[in-house]
Amino acid sequence: MKIAVAKEIDPSEPRVAASPDTVKKFKALGFDVAVEPGAGIKSGLLDTDFSAAGADVAADAAKDADVVIKVKRPEASELGQYRRGALVIAIMDPYGNDAALKTMAEAGVAAFAMELMPRITRAQVMDVLSSQANLAGYRAVIEAAEAFGRAFPMMMTAAGTVPAAKVFIMGVGVAGLQAIATARRLGAIVTATDVRPATKEQVESLGAKFLAVEDEEFRNAQTAGGYAKEMSKEYQAKQAALTAEHIKKQDVVITTALIPGRPAPRLITAEMVKSMRPGSVLVDLAIERGGNVEGARSGETAEVDGVKIVGLPNLAGKVAASASGLYARNLFSFIETLVDKKAKALAVNWDDELVKATALTRDGAVIHPNFQPKA
Repeated sequence: MKIAVAKEIDPSEPRVAASPDTVKKFKALGFDVAVEPGAGIKSGLLDTDFSAAGADVAADAAKDADVVIKVKRPEASELGQYRRGALVIAIMDPYGNDAALKTMAEAGVAAFAMELMPRITRAQVMDVLSSQANLAGYRAVIEAAEAFGRAFPMMMTAAGTVPAAKVFIMGVGVAGLQAIATARRLGAIVTATDVRPATKEQVESLGAKFLAVEDEEFRNAQTAGGYAKEMSKEYQAKQAALTAEHIKKQDVVITTALIPGRPAPRLITAEMVKSMRPGSVLVDLAIERGGNVEGARSGETAEVDGVKIVGLPNLAGKVAASASGLYARNLFSFIETLVDKKAKALAVNWDDELVKATALTRDGAVIHPNFQPKA
């Protein structure tokens, strides 16, 4: 068995799909490991680090590889280097990219999307959305602190008192919870909101205050499976009014609402932005899907009447060394399930729920039910 660690060709992607630690683990499973030169340099990993762990560093690393691992979906130019039948495992971003899926199918590779991993107990260690969102939530607060022209914690000095910054987190998933924790560590006064009632306890456990119209509809706004129910128009209007009034008083707002396969929901209108004080900061974690904040621009910090809107994509990549280490472990944990450990050979069980949930292409066709070509 041979596994190849590809270098990302996107210059904006600093992460790498393996670490010296996972190279050693792959070797123990029976893999020969090949790494493309410079694959880890932007994550602080030298070729010699991979060599010391037992990998071969070679420009043609992907040639004849049984498995190719990447961070981002391979481009057509990369697919030409892979052998037909190879497993290609990455964050594939399949929604809205039908042409790219077709190209992978035509290349004859078996493509797996790590972000489609089901959220079940056995797959927790493979959950790339959680591992990367944790770091994105942390980094969002760091970016906000850098853009904010004042201190976050309250400071009492002989020259006077510096008030604590007021930070509002919209969306209490993995990224939102980490943003709350990070902002609290920096000394900010933190509030947060989410449409799921169960998140209130999580928010308060981190020392933040929960903001919501807590009526009877809100208390019953969650399914037995833990998902949010759609709220009535009346409730949405009441919640929007409460949020708009709250935002006026905030120094920093971080939005995290992202729905796979759909444009990001608009949480902050232009009117809300204008209602904030000059010097305030908004950080939009959903910018890659159009953004939660009206006026946000991908890759830029926009400014409206002195209010900064930070729209940086791939915030996890801003802490590339940590992000790569976690992602590499996610990948290893998944690939370990595809190997017969006694025979030291690939043995993909195509009926396994993890495989069925993540496999996009096989034998020249798109096989995932969510991405079948439309008639």
